[in-house]
Amino acid sequence: MILLADDMGYGDLGCMGSQHLETPHIDALAESGVLCRQAYVASSVCSPSRAGLLTGRDPRRFGYEGNLNQGAANYATRPELLGLPPGEHTLGDHLRAAGYTTALVGKWHLGTGDEFHPNERGFDHFCGMLVGSHNYFPQPEKNQLERNGEALRQFSSPYLTDFFTDEALAWISRQQSKTERQPWFLFASWNAPHGPLQATEEDLKHFAHIVDRKRRIYAAMMYALDRGVGRIRSHLQESGELDNTLICFFSDNGGATGNASWNGPLSGVKGCLREGGVRIPMIWSWPDQLPAGETHGDVVSSLDLLPTFLVAAGAQPLPLSPPRSHEDKRNREKSVKAYGAYDGINVLPQLAGKSSPAPRTLFWRLQGQTALLDGSDKLIRLSHRPAQMFQPGEDQAEAVDRRNTDPRRAAELFQMLGRWESSLATVPLWGSSPFWIGQSAKHYDTWPVRPEPR
Repeated sequence: MILLADDMGYGDLGCMGSQHLETPHIDALAESGVLCRQAYVASSVCSPSRAGLLTGRDPRRFGYEGNLNQGAANYATRPELLGLPPGEHTLGDHLRAAGYTTALVGKWHLGTGDEFHPNERGFDHFCGMLVGSHNYFPQPEKNQLERNGEALRQFSSPYLTDFFTDEALAWISRQQSKTERQPWFLFASWNAPHGPLQATEEDLKHFAHIVDRKRRIYAAMMYALDRGVGRIRSHLQESGELDNTLICFFSDNGGATGNASWNGPLSGVKGCLREGGVRIPMIWSWPDQLPAGETHGDVVSSLDLLPTFLVAAGAQPLPLSPPRSHEDKRNREKSVKAYGAYDGINVLPQLAGKSSPAPRTLFWRLQGQTALLDGSDKLIRLSHRPAQMFQPGEDQAEAVDRRNTDPRRAAELFQMLGRWESSLATVPLWGSSPFWIGQSAKHYDTWPVRPEPR
C-alpha cells in the first residue's frame, strides 16, 4: 500500500521535528517501521514525480520532465502526448498481472485523456480527480471528481481529504468481504496539503494557537491527512491484516512556497533541485518483515517502490513495451545499456538490516536545472549561474559549496551528468510552467533555513 501526501514539507511531521503540527498516526507508523531521513523523489514537481514512482523508471527517459498544470492549449505539443505514455507500465499493471486487484483513490495527475485514465493504466478501481488540484469542499454539481469514469454527485464527507479516506476504507472492506479473496494493492493518493489552503472549522479550532493564518490552515490540513492514515491503519489492525501489509508513506515532492509548509533544515522548495525540492521523509512499515522504531540514514528513492513492492508480492516485472519508432528503439537501447531497464532497487534487505546500503546515483532535470547525487556528493548545474556542489548527507542546508575546493570531483560529476543526459530516450514531450523557471532562479542563492512558523 502506498500512502502519498502532496507538497508536504520535510519538517512537517512530529517524527521529523515539528513542534507545532500534530501527526500522531503518521508518527505511530514510523514507530512501527523504518523512517528514512534521506529519501528522494524523481522530480521536484508533482506530475513527473508520480510518473517516476509508478513506473520505477526515471521519467526523463520517456520525455516526462515538465509538470502538468495548465490546459492543453498552453503547451507546445499535441494534446494526446500530455500524460503518462501508454507504453510505460505502472506498478498497478505489474501487480495486476501477478494476480492482485488494484485501486487508486485520490489524485492522479498523469493525464486526462481516455488513454491515460487510471482504469486503463493498471487500476481496477479509481475514485478521485485526474487533475492536479481541487477545491476541498466539492459541490455536487461543481467538481472534477469521478468514480471509474462516472461523475460524482454525492460525498460521504463534505471535506475532500476525509472523503478520499472513506473511499479507500470502503474499497479495502469490499476486498476483505469477498468469498474468494485475492491479494490487493491500494494507492491512497491524497492531494493534501497541496493548495488551495482549505480546512474544516473543527480542525482549524484545534490549531487556534498558531498565529500565522496560512500556517494554521496548513496544520489543520495535515491533521486531516494524519487522521486518514490513522483510520486506514486502525482498520487493518482490527481486521488482522496490518502485520502482513507493506506500507510506504511519503510526499510527492518537498514543501511549496504557497502552502506555508516547512522544510526543516533543508534549503530550497518545490520546483527547485536543492534538497527542499526533492528530499522527503519516507516511512516503510511491514511488521512481519521489517524492524520497528528504526531510522535509516542512507539514500533511498521513490524509484525503489516498484522493485520493492514486486519482490514483496513475489512478482516479476512485465517486459518493457515495444518502442514506438526506430528512433525510440535506438534511444531506448542506449539508455537500457547504460542504466538498465529500471532505475530503482529492492530496499527491503537494507531496511531489514540484512545488507549494507550500496552507494546510489540519482539524477534530476527540470527546465534549466540539472542535478545528480552520487554517493555523498551532489552537483546542481543551472542555466543562469555557476554550478554548485554539496554534500547533503552532512550539509542538509547546502550552505557549503565545494565546487571550487574540489574541482576534480566536480569535473567527474559534470561528466556523469553529461553521459546521463546523452542517454535520455527523448526530448521532453512538453514544456513546463514558467513558474518553475522563476523558482529555479529564486532559490539557488544563499537560502536561509527558517525556524518552524508558529
